Amino acid sequence: MIDVIVAGGGPAGMMLAAELRLHGVRAVVLEKDTEPGRQVRGLGLHARSIEVMDQRGLLERFLEHGRQYPLAGRFAGIAKPLPDRLDTAHPYLLGIPQTTTERLLTEHATELGAEIRRGRELVGLSQDEHGVTAELADGTRLRSRYLVGCDGGRSTVRKLLGIGFPGEPATKEWLLGEVEVADPRETLDAAAAEIGAPHLRFGPAPDEDGVYRFVVRTEEVAEDRTVPPTLEEFRQRLRAFADTDFGVHSPRSLTRFGDGTRLAERYRSGRVLLAGDAAHIHPPMGGQGLNLGVQDAFNLGWKLAAEIGGWAPEGLLDSYQTERRPVAADVLDSTRAQAELVSPEPGPRAVRRLLSELMDFEEVNRYLIEKITAIGIRYDFGEEHPLVGRRLRDVGLKRGRLYERMHGGRGLLLDQTGRLSVAGWADRVDHVADVSEELDVPGVLLRPDGHVAWAGEDQQELLVRLATWFGAPDARPRVGGG
Repeated sequence: MIDVIVAGGGPAGMMLAAELRLHGVRAVVLEKDTEPGRQVRGLGLHARSIEVMDQRGLLERFLEHGRQYPLAGRFAGIAKPLPDRLDTAHPYLLGIPQTTTERLLTEHATELGAEIRRGRELVGLSQDEHGVTAELADGTRLRSRYLVGCDGGRSTVRKLLGIGFPGEPATKEWLLGEVEVADPRETLDAAAAEIGAPHLRFGPAPDEDGVYRFVVRTEEVAEDRTVPPTLEEFRQRLRAFADTDFGVHSPRSLTRFGDGTRLAERYRSGRVLLAGDAAHIHPPMGGQGLNLGVQDAFNLGWKLAAEIGGWAPEGLLDSYQTERRPVAADVLDSTRAQAELVSPEPGPRAVRRLLSELMDFEEVNRYLIEKITAIGIRYDFGEEHPLVGRRLRDVGLKRGRLYERMHGGRGLLLDQTGRLSVAGWADRVDHVADVSEELDVPGVLLRPDGHVAWAGEDQQELLVRLATWFGAPDARPRVGGG
């Protein structure tokens, strides 16, 4: 029996498969497309996703294929300087197309032993107390302990489960194209200075010289946004807003975005769970969609592996929904607000001017940046210590860096006293006795996703938190057939 079937081979699905494999869980990814997609939807990684890649030893791969852009306050396109001392070691946006992100995560999952089956479409499922039966379009049936739907906003898994997806349908649409241009750079720079962002944005694509990426508003919402626009349709929209099409030609990709906003009523039904766009869709403002899905997978992977391995404490798997659904709800509100703020109507324009003034206050600017980059997320663990529930940024140690110690996906105790112990949990938690000048707490217990589960120096308190997040001491993980 397969341990986990992951339906959908996008970034969220591949991230999840890799996280499962770090714990020896047999993961099979079913992707209906026979070849990797060429449409570029996600355009980059924010600071928290960059941290995720760093925590798993992947950052150098991503930096090699992306381009770093200085991070700045840019809520709804309102540009403000970066506040001092942002709480991350990666204060930049990594411009990298979704196709490249997906490829790198696929390579990572495959290297760890995940099985990728392309051209395999899930069309039905049923479950019982022992597992899930997945039915494929070719009549094949597969049996697994759990199944996770990472199959996008039109998720088949979500529909088969009958999970509601309330929200608002798309009322606005944008075309995104990566194309070559015939006009000289000076012409594009002059147009960029003159044309307002609500209708047209463009700039050099981060991965190819001579290729420009344009985002342009359409006149109406297409009946089927899965059908990509033609080059002529794209040219017409450029001419409508810029009085020129800049001589665009040789498109690398053309795709559509809408502002539909929906959130799944629940993320779990028995042994089947949802992650990524299958659980939430929202306007593309702020470029948060891909990042949100990858971070879902990062939260879910170790919890599902713990359940399969037999050491998960009660309620651990359900904490996936408890923690991640409010994060998605907040992103939906944030993107709704940004979509309104780019409207050309007088009311939204007035609110935009007021927000621009408020963003001159550093704490307002910082708050909005932390919201979009996801470094401000704090899960509610019922603790008063300011670190608990937050992810811990990478800090320097006397012997290396914190994130270098997290590549294996295990829990970690950073012990600056040398007196603490994880005896009984050493099969799940690494004990790092080291010192950081950047951290003013005696010890911190980190979950595999980097969030702080405990902070202090009392060994008895630590034992309670170890059991809370990592189960009973001396348990022997029982993984599947990986």
